[in-house]
Amino acid sequence: MKKIIPILLIAATLYFVSSCEKDDICVEGDTPLMVIGFFNIDDTTAAKRVPSIRIRSIDIDSVLSNASFSDRSNSPDSLQVPLRSNATTTMYQIISNSADDDETDQETGNIDTLTISYELGEAFISRACGFVVNYNNIAVTVPESAENWIQDIKVVQPNVENTNNIHVKIFH
Repeated sequence: MKKIIPILLIAATLYFVSSCEKDDICVEGDTPLMVIGFFNIDDTTAAKRVPSIRIRSIDIDSVLSNASFSDRSNSPDSLQVPLRSNATTTMYQIISNSADDDETDQETGNIDTLTISYELGEAFISRACGFVVNYNNIAVTVPESAENWIQDIKVVQPNVENTNNIHVKIFH
């Protein structure tokens, strides 16, 4: 009897250890952001910063600022913006030389409105992460105007599945 109890304890311990599941910790699952790069219209391979850039989301009426840039800064050569996962379009005002007019309390600078349309797609990452939204067949338009600071737009990566590369080039 004294020999059976330790054997049963060892067997029970092995049974419980082998039946445990791995921890469900999600480290790689996140809906990607769209990467916008700014380039010189005269030399389309040269990056060009936007002075005092402000990006305002029209859909939720808020100023965008994240880890890739800060509000009214001289932009890096590219920045990341989120797209709406509950709609098939997202609209942003991208403002060059942004400032506030003290007298009228209005935004000054050159304001161009981007409309980004896309198809939603889901990708299963893992049991812990679940699904993330990817954006497929993106198209970007800006209403034409003589005062536009954005002179051309080119979609170079039509599917937003990660933030490793530039998806949209803006020439100014």
